Amino acid sequence: MDRARLEQLLGVPAAEVTGLGTSHAWSLWRVVLADGREVFVKAADERSGVFAAEAAGLRWLADGPVPEVVAADDRLLVLPWLPSEPPSPGVAERFGRELAALHTVGAPSFGASWPGFIARLPLDNTPADRWPHWYAERRIAPYLRLAAPYLDPAETRLVERVMAEIETLAGPAEPPARIHGDLWSGNVLWSAGRAWLVDPAAHGGHRETDLAMLNLFGAPHMTRILASYQEASPLSPGWRARIPLHQLHPLLVHVALFGSSYRGAVVEAARAALRASG
Repeated sequence: MDRARLEQLLGVPAAEVTGLGTSHAWSLWRVVLADGREVFVKAADERSGVFAAEAAGLRWLADGPVPEVVAADDRLLVLPWLPSEPPSPGVAERFGRELAALHTVGAPSFGASWPGFIARLPLDNTPADRWPHWYAERRIAPYLRLAAPYLDPAETRLVERVMAEIETLAGPAEPPARIHGDLWSGNVLWSAGRAWLVDPAAHGGHRETDLAMLNLFGAPHMTRILASYQEASPLSPGWRARIPLHQLHPLLVHVALFGSSYRGAVVEAARAALRASG
């Protein structure tokens, strides 16, 4: 990390800098500033637009439980330091209610007004008025192309069939929700009696997408989260059967990033999505 660049960006000297490792192409740091504040810093060696997209997403999600953006430029993203604590059932229930409230804020359209990223991959946020074909064209098709070297032709055709039948598979129409977009459990930080959302791929999307992501790798007290969400904002009938459809995008992203270890999960999600229509 360029310490001088950070100090210039914040206008405060850094008293203590601790490395936390790396994530994708970025280094992670805990910094104690001379004024006593503690901040979390992501640093990149190259300009890519990732931090601009993340900062835009966090600011756009400000009605929900997200940390403020302390500062950002094309190589640094600075957030408050959030000391972790064990998740409790009560905090999980609060999270469910707050996530429902955030989704209800809504969005002007599906997509967003800024270029997006998910991890280090570009995310096409071109706006659209209807979700099914937007999801097929902007969230499945690009990552199917990237994942194709790890899939055999029959498996690629299976995912293409999901895209072709998307209108039937999508369920009841819903207005655009204000969603995190990459809400796996690692992007939920439990701190200060709250669940904080970080590392967003924020956009106007389908609210079931965030819940499907939480289900993908498991989240603490998931039953409590869902129950309080449902109480605050009931989901449309059949939402559980549509979970694999919403998981297909992040699973294709994982194949594109990490290779064939996620191939089986993609195939099973596609089959399950198609079964749900039967």
